[in-house]
Amino acid sequence: MDQFPRGAAAIVGAATFGVGEAPGYTPNDMAALAGLAALEQANIGLNEVDGLFVCTSNDALSGLGVAEYLGIRPAFTDNNRTGGSAFMSHVVMAALALDAGYCDVALVVHGSNQRTGAGGLVSMRQASPYETPYRPLNPLSSYALAASRHMHVFGTTREHLAAVAVSARQWANLNPEAFAQGPLTIDDVLAARMVSTPLTVRDCCLITDGAAAVVLVRADRAKDHAAKPVYVLGGAAETWHADIASMPDLTATAASASGRRAYAMAGLGPTDIDVVQLYDAFSINTLLFLEDLGFCKKGEGGPFVASGAIAPGGPLPVNTNGGGLSYAHPGMYGLLAIVEAVRQLRGEAGARQIPDAETALAHGNGGTLSSQATLILGGAAAL
Repeated sequence: MDQFPRGAAAIVGAATFGVGEAPGYTPNDMAALAGLAALEQANIGLNEVDGLFVCTSNDALSGLGVAEYLGIRPAFTDNNRTGGSAFMSHVVMAALALDAGYCDVALVVHGSNQRTGAGGLVSMRQASPYETPYRPLNPLSSYALAASRHMHVFGTTREHLAAVAVSARQWANLNPEAFAQGPLTIDDVLAARMVSTPLTVRDCCLITDGAAAVVLVRADRAKDHAAKPVYVLGGAAETWHADIASMPDLTATAASASGRRAYAMAGLGPTDIDVVQLYDAFSINTLLFLEDLGFCKKGEGGPFVASGAIAPGGPLPVNTNGGGLSYAHPGMYGLLAIVEAVRQLRGEAGARQIPDAETALAHGNGGTLSSQATLILGGAAAL
């Protein structure tokens, strides 16, 4: 089993900035402001940060740029860029570095002005000789391909996919920070503009600005900085491919492997998790990850979601902030999922708060179902 310092590190600050629209701010501005807010929560000075974990939307070397912007000289900087899954890996690496004494205060930040800055995500990927000639609308078409295969193999329907979007909107309506609010029905999703069959625009994530940050310290000093520290119980990542054309099975993702390892580290299983935050860039993601992470059997994600299981009042609260479909999606959503998990475990989620939540799973996805990373967090009672 993977060796991991269960509970040795804790999140003592978590914040967002500019979720939705933040006109006039650069990604570095936004990442810095979220970071400063998280540090202020923990009563930790910026000059104490000696571990910086960062990925911004516009800079492939953002570890350098953000350090300079903040005016700090970190002993360790991690600029891992696996897409939206990167931030779960950042938290895992921060926990390992803290436990080893390699740093004392770890700051994880992300910022993107993708909406108001009219900027795209920086890309280091080369064109695929197997996909590019067919001019797919990637990443959308790759996820549409996975959705089509899931429908073919398991009988999943467009109504099942639509139920994911409707559940996310129901949660967003309880979250004043959510960008998309108001009524949304199954019929609304089905009638929306088709973008890449079988996915309509309502099956696709938002395009927003947004920044987020978390601050971690070793567990022995966590209570000095937070009334309710959130402990890192386990985390794992796994990459199986880059292009969707190299995915062996379009209905099975590396979440099955990252989840299995993360559960083992945490000493928990799916039935022990109180609240779940999944990277829902597209509605098919939620079905695939619910299955691969063990919350329902393979092929049963559609009926599971359609039953109301993940919506407010259901037995498995999923994407309680509204997710990438209705809360925000600033190019890479992973850190926002972590922040929501922390807020739930600290009892700070307002009308959407899950009573007595003590364990949370936050799962990130990068590329075209390429990189998967699972993080398991818990309150003091979960240690």
